[in-house]
Amino acid sequence: MKIIILGAGQVGASVTANLASEANDITVIDLDAAVLHDLQDRLDIRTVIGCASHPDILAQAGADDADMIIAVTNSDETNMVACQVAYTLFHTPTKIARVRSIEYLRHQRLFTQEALPIDVLISPEQLVTDYIQRLIENPGALQVLDFADGRVQLVAVRAYYGGPLVGHELRELKQHMPGIDARVASIFREGQQITPQGDTIIEADDEVFFIAARKHIRAVMGELRNKDKPVKRVILAGGGNIGLRLASAIEGRSQVKIIERNEDRARSLSEKLGKSIVLLGDAADAELLLEENIENTDIFCALTNDEEANILSAMLAKRLGARKVMSLINRASYVNLVQSGTIDVAISPQQATIGTLLTHVRRGDVVMVHSLRRGAAEAIEAVAHGDRSSSRVVGRAIDEIKLPRGTTIGAIVRGEEVIIAHHDTRINTDDHVILFLSDKKCIQEVERLFQVSVTFF
Repeated sequence: MKIIILGAGQVGASVTANLASEANDITVIDLDAAVLHDLQDRLDIRTVIGCASHPDILAQAGADDADMIIAVTNSDETNMVACQVAYTLFHTPTKIARVRSIEYLRHQRLFTQEALPIDVLISPEQLVTDYIQRLIENPGALQVLDFADGRVQLVAVRAYYGGPLVGHELRELKQHMPGIDARVASIFREGQQITPQGDTIIEADDEVFFIAARKHIRAVMGELRNKDKPVKRVILAGGGNIGLRLASAIEGRSQVKIIERNEDRARSLSEKLGKSIVLLGDAADAELLLEENIENTDIFCALTNDEEANILSAMLAKRLGARKVMSLINRASYVNLVQSGTIDVAISPQQATIGTLLTHVRRGDVVMVHSLRRGAAEAIEAVAHGDRSSSRVVGRAIDEIKLPRGTTIGAIVRGEEVIIAHHDTRINTDDHVILFLSDKKCIQEVERLFQVSVTFF
């Protein structure tokens, strides 16, 4: 696929690295020659220096025959105009744009073929807000990912000493929870992936990915760790777009406090929020945190634009007694450094954004992609088409399908029914199949599995 990526910032660079590793023809446009030079040194891509929305620059990048444009510059306006130019002058089939401003997003009529012809609109702040909200709703989880419109969830938890299933074989899961079906999709032990079998024994500190119907998630989590108390008290450090959206989403169910250091912004937050308490101050001020009873706080979430400040304030909050701390971190190297240490969950906006982008790049009918473990693994939702003669999966039981190594089929959604996958589960046409890939390098093999042969047509 020929893809032009506009913007070589953190999201643009992450997307470029992901897509370049999958044999796509990638060209990146940016104003910063040094950043482009660094990308070109590391990846097999083309680069063009210039303004991403200018017609001559897009033409130079090969927009005449591009399959897709992904506009992720730091300017909403540049991203929107670039999609308009791509549509009007180059008839680019797929146009994806990152738009961050709520002022634009609240007017959806702007984003139509008759107005701004953007096929896929991405709001990283909203994606991150939704992600954190799912973590708050499932205390104890490291990741919570939705499939099939939320009917199925993939959840990552760290197994604790004292969990009922810790030290036992996986086949005992069904005995522990009669009437509840779940599938362990993968286990990571000291960074190494283990493909689950019936006789696999879960050990304390294992990172366990399991799939279940949404209504059964809490019950399965209770088998792997002591049940966490519901979240009642939340402190958010930073009242930017994410802080405001998150407070608005959870203030009806939890007691929310926001610490904001900018006086004008703090005043604006207090006017926009109904129940949240807005505090003017520094989230890394130990005295302030102690005054606000940090030791009785269920979740402390650092969401400022300064990732070093986020890391430090989250570490301080944990040391002062917060039950769980999360930190918004952009650099992948920082994510690897801090997670599993003092900070419970490192939140990467790039990973949330990349999953949405990959959904539109994947071949075959892929309706959802989630990037996992800092981009090394993936979970996807693919739709099965065809019949037994034209498809490699339709009409076959799971143990008949030649899955790539480290790939697991976790669940099937058939209409409104959620079917947890077992070796004899048979896939029908139009089933939504949820797969876990411990190594994303296998994605092309999985895509081929779900592509229908030409004889079907």
